[in-house]
Amino acid sequence: MRILIAEDDPAIAESLAYALRKSGYSVDCVHTGAHADAALADNHFDLLILDLGLPKMDGFEVLRHVRGRGIHLPIMILTARDSIDDRVKGLDLGADDYLVKPFSLSELEARVRALSRRGAGGAEPILQLGKLKFDRINRIVSVNEQRIDLSAREFAMLEALLRRPGGIVGKDQLVEGVCEWGEEITANAIEVYIHRLRRKLEGSDVKIITARGLGYSLEVSQSTK
Repeated sequence: MRILIAEDDPAIAESLAYALRKSGYSVDCVHTGAHADAALADNHFDLLILDLGLPKMDGFEVLRHVRGRGIHLPIMILTARDSIDDRVKGLDLGADDYLVKPFSLSELEARVRALSRRGAGGAEPILQLGKLKFDRINRIVSVNEQRIDLSAREFAMLEALLRRPGGIVGKDQLVEGVCEWGEEITANAIEVYIHRLRRKLEGSDVKIITARGLGYSLEVSQSTK
């Protein structure tokens, strides 16, 4: 799951990004409304955390542009403004939630999980293949009901593979799912993450198969079908 944080205070933005990355999300940050608008026009995100007091284009205007383009991602307004009029205006423009500063990180993470469930719509919150269970909302992976500890990037990569069980996911698609702005991940690095995932899935009935020159697929072992 990829989140965009549009917050003009770099310290707050990085604090939020750090907490969300620890929970397994891919996070990008922008500090002006214009940059938020451009990012949303050119990239796919699963959730927007939007400050109202952004320079160069305020949060309300960003919200108008997003909904005007027909983009339906969940949006949480994050702001120091606590007037009823501002809340009503934000919700009327298409925001899904409203969190007033100061706030606790635990509350923000709980609201992110709630918006994730809402954004998933009819999609299953739990993906399962064989004995592998992947809880997309609570960010928990288990095999035979035993939890597996994954890094944020391993989690994002496994999610990309599970979305197409038995289908081939190219290296470029995996890079897009785990790479944040300003980062470069090589094909060799992808192979390292795949190797780590394979080791953590050992003993399960699920295997990562290499399709040489194409990418990878996640499949149930033939002997257990």
